[in-house]
Amino acid sequence: MVRSMVQPYCRDIADIHDALVGLQAELGRCIDHIDQHGDADDLPRLTVVFEAADATLRHLARHWDTVRGEGDPKTSPAIAALKELLFAGRQARMRVLLAGHLNRPLGPEARENFSTLVLGRVTTHTWDRLAPHIDTAPQGNTQPGRVHVVQGFSERRVMVMRQACLR
Repeated sequence: MVRSMVQPYCRDIADIHDALVGLQAELGRCIDHIDQHGDADDLPRLTVVFEAADATLRHLARHWDTVRGEGDPKTSPAIAALKELLFAGRQARMRVLLAGHLNRPLGPEARENFSTLVLGRVTTHTWDRLAPHIDTAPQGNTQPGRVHVVQGFSERRVMVMRQACLR
């Protein structure tokens, strides 16, 4: 099975919609491949970077409302595709890196599919929503490059690289 290793950066909401639907089709092909061959070892890894999640998901929902035809599903196929990638992508060596909040459009069950959370400069409310299993939200740090990494039931404060253009 051959996968294109370089995917375009999608800026237009219609292109993002089409890319997610295409990724869902690729996921289906990969699952079929795994069913036929028993494993995913020969599949190359594919990483999907989904930026500005809240805004993009709202735009995808609005886009679908404007292009949806009679008889089409009410939920955006792109949002459904992203959910499927989150639920089944790891099996097919497809990973999703999501930047931004993970709010209502995907639902709380989608958060369970993230093994690692990187939280930087978040409010207590956001911490309680995204990492409720950590007993006490750590004291925030407003210094750029300082974040909290949550894996399982542990949390660590770490320093990350930041873009030089950010001040």
